Amino acid sequence: MKTIATRKLWKFIFWLGPFLVTAGLTVGLISGFRGVVPLVLLIPGVALVAAWIIIEGSRNNWLGQRSTQAGTNALFATLAVLALLGLINFLGARYHLRTDLTETELFSLAPQSRSLVRNLKQPVKIWIFDVNQNPIDRDLLENYRRQSSKFEFEYVDPQAKPGLAKQFGVKEAGEVYLETNQQRKLVQVVNVQERLSEIRLTNRLQQITSGTSVKAYFLQGHGESQLTAGENSISQAAKALNDKSFTTEPLNLAQTSEVPTDANVIVVAGPKRALFDTEVKALQNYLNRGGNALLMIDPDTDPKLELLLNEWGVKLDTRLAVDVDGSEALGPAVPIVTEYGKHPITKDFGKGISFYRLARPVDTTPVNSIQATPLLLTRPYPNTWAESDQKSEKLEFNEGKDRKGPLTLGVALTKKFSATPAPVPTPTTTTTTIPTSTPTPTPTQTVSPTPTPTPTATTPSVTTPTSGESRLVVIGNSDFTTDGLFQQQLNGDVFLNSVSWLSQQDQQALSIRPKEQKNRRINLSVAQTLLLRWSALFILPFVGFVGAGLLWWQRR
Repeated sequence: MKTIATRKLWKFIFWLGPFLVTAGLTVGLISGFRGVVPLVLLIPGVALVAAWIIIEGSRNNWLGQRSTQAGTNALFATLAVLALLGLINFLGARYHLRTDLTETELFSLAPQSRSLVRNLKQPVKIWIFDVNQNPIDRDLLENYRRQSSKFEFEYVDPQAKPGLAKQFGVKEAGEVYLETNQQRKLVQVVNVQERLSEIRLTNRLQQITSGTSVKAYFLQGHGESQLTAGENSISQAAKALNDKSFTTEPLNLAQTSEVPTDANVIVVAGPKRALFDTEVKALQNYLNRGGNALLMIDPDTDPKLELLLNEWGVKLDTRLAVDVDGSEALGPAVPIVTEYGKHPITKDFGKGISFYRLARPVDTTPVNSIQATPLLLTRPYPNTWAESDQKSEKLEFNEGKDRKGPLTLGVALTKKFSATPAPVPTPTTTTTTIPTSTPTPTPTQTVSPTPTPTPTATTPSVTTPTSGESRLVVIGNSDFTTDGLFQQQLNGDVFLNSVSWLSQQDQQALSIRPKEQKNRRINLSVAQTLLLRWSALFILPFVGFVGAGLLWWQRR
């Protein structure tokens, strides 16, 4: 009887041990294991459980049983798996490793955004005055924050913190502001229809951190593409520049006679008529002062820019670039480019596609102090060539007249200026003395001849370039920037990156814009839908039954 009573006491004590361990863990998790209460509960509980295991094991020898050993192995294996999972979660919380497997890297930041945030020199913070935290917007902001510890964001309820909302001048819910060094800029207003845009956020971040305003002038007056919406318009390209913190304005050199001093880039987009000599001279002087220009010249046009282009070693071919094996929808007169030169403008394009409807090749010759880099390269012959007979309905390569590919459709050039400007000649005056008849002088009288000045010959003033660098991009097509074509493939990226590089804001990374999600829906016709339905319901099951029947007959 005494032995039975002792066993019952030990069973009671054993259940007290797990109870104390559970209570100690619960109190510890709630309090963060602060204080002595968790230890007071855990230590006796663990001691009781250990004592029970030792006593019962020595009494029944169940530790040596096969079932006990198998259970112990399973327990340790379970503990090892839990420890491994805990370690993986700890490392995952401490170190972030993300891989975007989507085709267009839909859930990753664009290279421009990543480079800009990683090179932040000062802390920046995004304020989102909205009650609801959209998961897509928050994931985008988290992507930014992973790039740098200097980037932060915070959601604010404008009703709960009216004072803070008043400081920012919040007028409606959903306004997003960027703040750095007491500067605040409105990024956009988010709502159900419009979510937070990486393009706008990166451009506002670029603008507020650089503190500079970049101005691009578009030459007008010679049939160039217009900045406003309409026929032959490049309004989408102008809007994209505005979204990238550029200021765009038209420029008529026939009226101003010189390029404004605040011009960072001059864009000449497809002139149809010739420029005046004074306009060409104004562009030359602007480039010689360290200016930058983008010339997009279409075939069958002569804007009379040969004097300027020859100075840079550029020559425009009068033949038309054709791509006979290109897209059937675009036609042979639309060369497709998938090869790009090694240049900051095209460094992130890879094998992306850009196309140029009615384009002319661009050639370069070596010129001192000028470095030329091809940008847009067509495929080699026999896929592409430069066609001289543009009126022929049948495209055939004519040896001696046509030119074999690959062709260069665009080129980027840089000109280095000396730090010491060349001396400017000063006006000189030549005076001719003509003697006049005078009486013979006497010893006491001296007569000097009267000088007669001739007209003064003055040497014209010479414009001396400032020290630094001038940049020029020449493309044998302007149609790729027009509305409707600008947003297709990499056409817009070629234009935007060219203007960004020309603006000489080299501290800001150049890249393609954030990718848009592609439509992967399959549109089936009625006949295709019926075929798919009959195949799934009847044809495939019938084939399976026939195969099974033949296998049964063979084995029979």
